[in-house]
Amino acid sequence: MDNNILWSLRLGFSSKEAQAISDLGLKKFLERSFESKPQTKNPDFLEDSPKTIEDFKQIRMQYKENNTEARKQLRITEAKVSQDMKAWWIDKMRTDEFPLREKMTCFWHNHFVATFQKVKVNYYIYQHHQIIEENAFGNFKELTKKILKSNAMVRYLDNTDNKRGKNNENLSRELLELFTLGIGNYTENDIKNGAKALAGLGIGQDGAQYRRALEDNDSKTYFGKTGNFKCDDLVDIIFEQKEIPYLLTRKILGWFIYDTPKDELVRYYGDYFREMNFEIKPLLTKIFKEEYSKNNAGSKIKNPLEYILQLMSELHIDNSNSKAVAFFIKEQGMDLFNQPNVKGWVGGNSWLTSQVYLQRNNMADLLCSGRGLNRKNLKPNEEMTGKSFNKKGATIDWDNNGNNKKIIAELKDRLLCEADAVSQKDFETIIKYDFNPKAENANQVVLRLFNAMVKMPEYQLI
Repeated sequence: MDNNILWSLRLGFSSKEAQAISDLGLKKFLERSFESKPQTKNPDFLEDSPKTIEDFKQIRMQYKENNTEARKQLRITEAKVSQDMKAWWIDKMRTDEFPLREKMTCFWHNHFVATFQKVKVNYYIYQHHQIIEENAFGNFKELTKKILKSNAMVRYLDNTDNKRGKNNENLSRELLELFTLGIGNYTENDIKNGAKALAGLGIGQDGAQYRRALEDNDSKTYFGKTGNFKCDDLVDIIFEQKEIPYLLTRKILGWFIYDTPKDELVRYYGDYFREMNFEIKPLLTKIFKEEYSKNNAGSKIKNPLEYILQLMSELHIDNSNSKAVAFFIKEQGMDLFNQPNVKGWVGGNSWLTSQVYLQRNNMADLLCSGRGLNRKNLKPNEEMTGKSFNKKGATIDWDNNGNNKKIIAELKDRLLCEADAVSQKDFETIIKYDFNPKAENANQVVLRLFNAMVKMPEYQLI
């Protein structure tokens, strides 16, 4: 098994970076990944979406006039923009030379959840995404402060309804339960007083801001400290708590390497994370370099993105419709910008239900055969109908100087598939001992072998 391929999948979404990891070495590859720059220019698809307070005032006026048609058209337009945003992000994941930033952005996207379905403003979701991408390798505490003051987050967790004397505790609770400390490391009084400190923090022009008439300026006691605390103060106090590193190190290990990381490993890296003052870059470097040398293949089930983007990369499918890719992963339970709830995608075994496995096998058939997408085989929306994943036919790389066993071994190595005697016999039934690698139909035979391999349970693991 090629360890560089394994880590190419873990540090990105396909095996195409394996050669770079081999040539540069893991340390240099990580350095180049950390040096990658996020996009700062607003994408064209946001050009006509509402962005300013004035834009939203005009929309509210339309609503007050009970203009049903205007409401309907705005919903349709913004839903299309949301689809464009998903495709835009998938394109970045597929084409980035060093995709670790996008992989880490996706991690944060599932940690600091804020969905379009609830927020309903694409520009706020995009701003939230940009905060995450720009700070993907930065400081956890500083990122938490920025996210807490994003318009998307205060709207998603109902802090726009949190005011002095009438508190909404959602943001205060999830700040502790899901974003920083985890259940059991705070009290209900901490939640209540945190909500008071967050009262009045609502939508602003460039980010959330306090409304003087709604904020609470009385003293609050939070984790044993008393004062007139605001959102940044809450984060500073939270990050003084003993258990602060471990929720995040458990989730990072789970996202990249182990579906169920051991407690001692979570503590080991968590203690280092605290020593590094919650800087993400040194934490990732230590985790990846130390776990790289271990025999940890097969410890994590591929999420839908890793599955489909690896498959497309192996088959050299470059002309795909990214909206169709977004639809496929949505069907698999990984809808970008629309997690099922504030806890995000659960991952692990949830990525391999019988329905998900069947969908993956159907997708393998589609891509290997070169058939296009249509309502019958993938239930796409009208915008996708008739589009094709693979207009030119699938091709894969393989050594046409080898015999059948060498070709089987090459693909098993590349796809990280260990095969037992029964599977090996099945493979040799597809590509027989007298296989002629120079024959006209040789590529089609190897494609059938590839298709059989990617349907194995072992292919679902990294």
